[in-house]
Formats: sequence, C-alpha cells, structure tokens
Amino acid sequence: MGKVFASNPLSLNVPDPAFESWLRDSGYLEILDTATTTSATAVTTASTKETATATTITHSLLHYLYTFISLLTVNPFAKLTADDFSAKTPSWTREFIGALGSYSFPSSPHTLKLRVHENVKRYARNYASLFILFFACSLYQMPLALVGLISSLALWDFFKFCSDKWNWDRYPVIRQVLVRIAQCATLVVLMLLNVQMALFCALAISYIVMILHAAFRKLSPSKHPSRIR
Repeated sequence: MGKVFASNPLSLNVPDPAFESWLRDSGYLEILDTATTTSATAVTTASTKETATATTITHSLLHYLYTFISLLTVNPFAKLTADDFSAKTPSWTREFIGALGSYSFPSSPHTLKLRVHENVKRYARNYASLFILFFACSLYQMPLALVGLISSLALWDFFKFCSDKWNWDRYPVIRQVLVRIAQCATLVVLMLLNVQMALFCALAISYIVMILHAAFRKLSPSKHPSRIR
C-alpha cells in the first residue's frame, strides 16, 4: 500500500486554464463546479465526524466569510463579450431561476470566480432585462426623473427635426456649436430632475442581484455538441 502508481510517460499534463477552456468549448464546464463542490462537502463531512469543536466551526465560518468577501475582488465582466448579448435569451424559469437544488454556496474563491464569469456570460441578456426593469421601476417611483428623461429625448428629436429641415449639415461649424449647446441643455435637465439618481439606483440593485445570482447559481449543463459517429 506504500507504493503509489507509476507515472505514465504517455499522459498529458494540461494547464488549468487550457483545461477550463476546453471544458467551456465542449459544454462541460459544470464538471469543475460539481467536482469542487462535492470534494468540499466530503471534506466538511469528514472533519465534522472527526471532531465538532469550536475551532472547526470557527474555521468553517472564516472559510465561508473569506469566500464571500472574495466577491469584492471579482470582475464579473472580465469575460463578457458583445456576442453574449446577441445569443438567445435563456429561459427565465427553467434555466435562469432553476430549481432549489440549482443553488449552493461556492466551495472556494476559485469556484466563485468561475461561476460569476460563466453565469454572467450565459445570462447576460437576462441581467440586461432586469436592469431595464429596475430602471423603469425607478422612473415610476421618481416622476420628475421620468419627465427629465422624456424632455431630453424630445429635445434631441427637436434638434434632429430642425437639422433636417434647415439642412445644418452644410454649416458644420454652426451645427457643432448647436450640438454642444444641446448637450449642455440635456445635462442640465438630467441633473435638475434627478435622472442620474434613478440610473444609479437601477445600476446598484441590478448589480447586486447579478453578482449574488451568478455566485450562488451552480453551473448548469449547457447544450453539448452532438458527437459524430
């Protein structure tokens, strides 16, 4: 039993980033999430059976706290691309929300980072829809902000109408001056009517919902490519 398996000279040592990239391209990235979660659960169960001292409980709490705090160091948009917004919107009930067993506490900061990056890419359109919904609710709660937004849109629509009617394109200098004046007027209207507060509230709420959902949502299996026989 003291002898371990001999190393196979034909085996390949694949770096972790390359292996994760291969799993992502193949549609099996959830294997990493399942493996790390299962191993962490097994270690926790074994340590609990051996001893249930206050030190073990404190160590577990500190580990969970450290993992949760690592959310502050994760950039959720690091792997987000424009193509993610052109993909099909995942189902809200079956894929985005999922069942109760679709959520668990990440076993490590690495698993948390992996979940956040992949879930933000996968559910980018869902998160964008939630931001629009939160922004609409903020405007509903702040009628002056809604008036300011409509006024700004009406101002630029009036500017376009005047530009087409009097053909301001023939006078680029005058047109540029008028554009700057319209921009300043728009900024004043938005600031006075607190549109920026509605936008900030929508951004803050949608970001919190996105980061928590992406961190606790397990990596569900994606559509695996069909194998050629």
